[in-house]
Amino acid sequence: MVTSDAPETTVQLDTVAEATTRFLDTARRLSESDVTGPSLLPGWTRGHVLAHLARNADSLVNLLTWARTGIETPQYASTHIRGADIEAGAARPLAEQLADNEVAATRWLTLAMEVAPEAWEAIVRTRQGRPIPATEVIWMRLQEVEIHHVDLAAGYQPADWPTDFVTRLLPRAAADLTKAAAADPAAAAFAIHATDSGCTATIGATAPSHTISGPATSLLAWLLGRSTGTDLIGELPALPAWK
Repeated sequence: MVTSDAPETTVQLDTVAEATTRFLDTARRLSESDVTGPSLLPGWTRGHVLAHLARNADSLVNLLTWARTGIETPQYASTHIRGADIEAGAARPLAEQLADNEVAATRWLTLAMEVAPEAWEAIVRTRQGRPIPATEVIWMRLQEVEIHHVDLAAGYQPADWPTDFVTRLLPRAAADLTKAAAADPAAAAFAIHATDSGCTATIGATAPSHTISGPATSLLAWLLGRSTGTDLIGELPALPAWK
C-alpha cells in the first residue's frame, strides 16, 4: 500500500493493483464450466471477458511504450486482430485464462511503475483515435478491470464498486452519453440526480424533460448498461448507444 504523500500516479497505480487483485480472486473461484457460461455482455462468455482483460493489459503496455519512447505504438494493431485475439482466447481452460491474466496484468503494472514522471505527460491515442495524456492510461485500465469484473457475472456487483471510482466515472459517463446523443437531435434530454452524492448531470443537448434519481452506483450501472434501472426513480428513457 502506498503512503499518502506518494506521487499521484503511484496512488492511482495502487488502486488499479487492488482492483486487479479483486478481479483475479473472483476469477480463481470460477469452475471450468463457468468459463464457457454467459457473461453479462451479449454474445460473450466469461472466457471472452477474461481473454479481453488480458489483451487489454497488453494493449495498454503498447500505449505506455509509446509514452516512454516517443515512438508511435498503436493500442491495437487493428480492430480485426483485437477481435480475433479475444475469440481465440475465449475457449481456453481456466488455468490458462488465469495465468494469462496474471502475467498480462503484472507486465502492465510493472512497466507503469517504471514510467518516468515526464513521460506521463506524453500524448498518445486510444484505439478510437482520441489523443490523451499517458496518465489517462491508468484510468483506462481501472475502468476495464472494474466494469468487466461485474461482467463476469460471478458475484461482483456494481454496488461493490469503490466510491471514488463511481464518483469519478458517473459524470464522465453522462458526458460521453451526451456526445452519443448528438447523433439523434430529436432524442429528449433528461437529467440524473444521485441522491447520495448530490451529483447531477444532463444527458442530451436540450433542456431536460425529466429527472432520473437514485444512488450514484445505481445510476452509473444503468448508464453503462449493467443494470435495468429498476431501482431508480423516474421514467427511464432509451439510452443513446455508446460510441
